[in-house]
Amino acid sequence: MPRALPLERRKLLKQLCALTLTGGAGACPPAWADAGLPAAVNPPPPPPAPPPLATVHPALHLVGDSTMADKPLDPPNPERGWGQMLRERVKQPERIVNHAVNGRSSKSFQDQGRWAHLLGQLEPGDFVLIQFGHNDAKKEDPARYAEAHGAYRDNLRLFVRDVRAKGATPLLATSLMRREFDAEGRLKDTHGDYPVVMRDVAAELAVPLLDLHRASSALLDALGPEQALPLFLKALPGEYARYPAGKQDNTHFSEAGARAMAGLAAEALRAQSQPLAGWLK
Repeated sequence: MPRALPLERRKLLKQLCALTLTGGAGACPPAWADAGLPAAVNPPPPPPAPPPLATVHPALHLVGDSTMADKPLDPPNPERGWGQMLRERVKQPERIVNHAVNGRSSKSFQDQGRWAHLLGQLEPGDFVLIQFGHNDAKKEDPARYAEAHGAYRDNLRLFVRDVRAKGATPLLATSLMRREFDAEGRLKDTHGDYPVVMRDVAAELAVPLLDLHRASSALLDALGPEQALPLFLKALPGEYARYPAGKQDNTHFSEAGARAMAGLAAEALRAQSQPLAGWLK
């Protein structure tokens, strides 16, 4: 017999459903029980899609890593990025141009020519929402590592200057929390000083900030480790041809999780009365 949830947790789940369901249809999914999955065995990832091009202006360009990126859906894929699901929230989804790519940092995104590609299509009146931090912290990988108070800070400043020089509007977003809890069920922050530096640069340069780090922290902390599980990537062995051995991690999002995080971003835009709030349904 499932244990009844405390009233506060039931209220939180009701709020979560409002973030994950669109158009008022559907029902809240139950929490997924831990099926004792073996360690994930990743198949070779597909190559990144070609860098996108805006088809209409003004456009909202999304810049970031795998938590934001579009995920291929053929063959069927349980993973989504929150930028991918943000399209559900806007009146004209074709205005969202998602440049985010798995595994990129503020350094490698530039080094691979993706930032130059974005700047080449940027027009006055466009918006650029930038979220890095997850991969900048990877000291073991010099191709991606950007020290928080050094190269990472400098890269964010460069992004802001470049966007403004094109007559476009920059926005910054802190990294989303991972589903990492200690033995007592307390949420652990794994991002070090990267969200702090993002906030500092936003204040220094008067850039609108979507503090998704704090917003997702509040959500996951209130849910706890078990109720937060459906928000993250989990595939049973044999459930998806893409992951024959199954896959589970605590960084990347399920469809419901990406939808919830996109909802947090939409709420932040509305709360700040940002011009982009007018794009929302």
